[in-house]
Amino acid sequence: MSDETHPSRPSPESRRQQILDAACERVRQSGFHGASMADIAKAAGLSVGQIYRYFENKEAIIAAIVAQDLAEMRDKFAEIESRPGALLDAIEAHLPEGIDKCFDPRRATLALEVVAEAARNPKVAAIVRAADDQERALAQTMMGRDRKPEWSEAEFQARCEVVGMIFDGLLMRGVNHPDLDREALADVLRSTVRHLLG
Repeated sequence: MSDETHPSRPSPESRRQQILDAACERVRQSGFHGASMADIAKAAGLSVGQIYRYFENKEAIIAAIVAQDLAEMRDKFAEIESRPGALLDAIEAHLPEGIDKCFDPRRATLALEVVAEAARNPKVAAIVRAADDQERALAQTMMGRDRKPEWSEAEFQARCEVVGMIFDGLLMRGVNHPDLDREALADVLRSTVRHLLG
């Protein structure tokens, strides 16, 4: 009997991740319309049939990409909330990292492609809006801890929305003005966030 070991087959989770990584790369290069299932399969080193075993269509791939981003955001919120001290101090401490993520061209390209596809495709729009609802609920729960009693519900919602708009806008600034002074930007954002939430 041979002692030779055979490499184990990839788990379904690792295979899905392999496909998602390939899809993200193809989308960054060609956009969602330009990235066919055949292109994604080739980039993943798989057949198109293997791709369809894990994802019904391109919208299912987009949904998985959006879900990954949401899971990462949920982890980040949990990390911020677990830091000792005032919540606002923890949010401010996170700003430089948040800015760097928004200015990462690979991340920005993918995020903007998802939003562009959502503007054209009602199925993708539904995926993106559902994720946005969840992100907003997470942010409001976190920011609600220090909510001022004089704020109406509408004002609190609007303040949370403006914080979201700032980070959405940073993705665009990262594309349009990648060389701006991030340290100065972080300083201004600290005072802005303190004004919005403090």
